[in-house]
Amino acid sequence: MAKVVIIGASTGGLPAAYEMRAALGPEHEITVISNTDTFHFVPSNPWVAVGWRSRGDISFPLRPSLEKKGIKLVAGAAARIDPVKKEITTSSGAVAPYDYLVIATGPKLAFDDVPGLGPEGHTVSVCTVDHAEKAFEQYRKFLDNPGPVVVGAAQGASCFGPAYEFAFILDADLRKRKLRRKVPMTFITPEPYIGHMGLSGVGDSKGLLEHELRERHISWQTNTRIKRVENGKMIVEAPNEAEKELPFSYAMIIPAFRGVDAVAGVEGLCNPKGFVVVDEFQRSPGYPDIYAIGVCIAIAPVEATPLPVGVPKTAFMIESMVAAAVENIKASIDGKAISAKATWNAVCLADMGDTGVAFVAIPQMPPRDVTWAKKGRWVHLAKVGFEKYFLRKMKKGISEPFYEKTILKALKIKKLE
Repeated sequence: MAKVVIIGASTGGLPAAYEMRAALGPEHEITVISNTDTFHFVPSNPWVAVGWRSRGDISFPLRPSLEKKGIKLVAGAAARIDPVKKEITTSSGAVAPYDYLVIATGPKLAFDDVPGLGPEGHTVSVCTVDHAEKAFEQYRKFLDNPGPVVVGAAQGASCFGPAYEFAFILDADLRKRKLRRKVPMTFITPEPYIGHMGLSGVGDSKGLLEHELRERHISWQTNTRIKRVENGKMIVEAPNEAEKELPFSYAMIIPAFRGVDAVAGVEGLCNPKGFVVVDEFQRSPGYPDIYAIGVCIAIAPVEATPLPVGVPKTAFMIESMVAAAVENIKASIDGKAISAKATWNAVCLADMGDTGVAFVAIPQMPPRDVTWAKKGRWVHLAKVGFEKYFLRKMKKGISEPFYEKTILKALKIKKLE
């Protein structure tokens, strides 16, 4: 009997657990270690931040769904990984031995890179459901006395989609409330140009997103570094330019990411920022029994940029990583050579409140065979539909290629427009 442990139970870890169970069968032991006993659908957080969703709408308890599949849940953050003894110790002191380890922790949020940034400082976040709820609390106060808004990402960020989404969703919500005219909006980003998104652009993402920002009267500043944030004031600068102040009554900024402490603390496992280095099989070169999937893995930037810009790990790409890791662990248990590789294609559905933009990059890193960006209400409908679909299937413990099916459905919707 092999013991497989998965650290993390979000959009990478939970599908990995279900797919691992389906691939390995009941004779092998699967354990999920999670710092929460509840699943939250992270892509819906921007909706939570404006009150379009609640925590209950996008969450469900993990234990019943996992135990129904014969998967053990250890609720507690991983505090230490010992790759020699091959065991994980949690914050509560529980010890989980493993034969194979899948790291799907997601990132540590580096708010401390910028003084005054984050929910404990002067800006809000949509990175977690807790943060999104706090963002909504601040938003309700803001609505009583609206003023300037700043939305965007800090230098070193690698997750730009939610920043763009939130800017457009906030604009749509303010228009519905007949308050948009009272709210000057600015989008700031370390990207060298709008629509770069850490991918050197996808199709005409630059022209498309610039057009959408102009249509909504949202000004923007690229190549922008946030030096510090004070109450109602953000101090920013661009390369070779003097710093300036951006006043705000409400600000949402996506921070840079780094690896979580337990993972970053394993010698020879990670790069200097704590992201797991993996080979083409999603496996650690130094520890052949450790695999990693999702935001926690290291991917080199696409190109040199004036300010540091990370590479996003999109949901469609993560799904491919999950499939490869599961197939390779099964092959290894069966005494066969591993061969499965993730495709690392990017297919993103970005909501804009009342419409949306779909991005397709195959492969994710240029040069590409396929690259395009299209706008339409069908994208908004597809994302709403996928949220319900994914939550329903995950709660039932059903393992399947969710994103692939969603894209096919989205394309069918588009044809009906």
